[in-house]
Amino acid sequence: MAVMSLTGTGIGSIAGIIAASKLTNYRLQQLEIKVDKHNCLVERMVAVEQSAKSAHHRIDEIKEV
Repeated sequence: MAVMSLTGTGIGSIAGIIAASKLTNYRLQQLEIKVDKHNCLVERMVAVEQSAKSAHHRIDEIKEV
């Protein structure tokens, strides 16, 4: 009887570890997706800032004329 109890506990523990591992991997993948989106946004904002800076310089040049 004790052997059956030990076997059941072992199988339950292993199943729990596998389930937790799968959940952790899933959450890491979702986090990587969010980080990729954030990095893309940062790159786009840098381009927008450069474009805006260029536009401000051109406006200043027009005002001087």
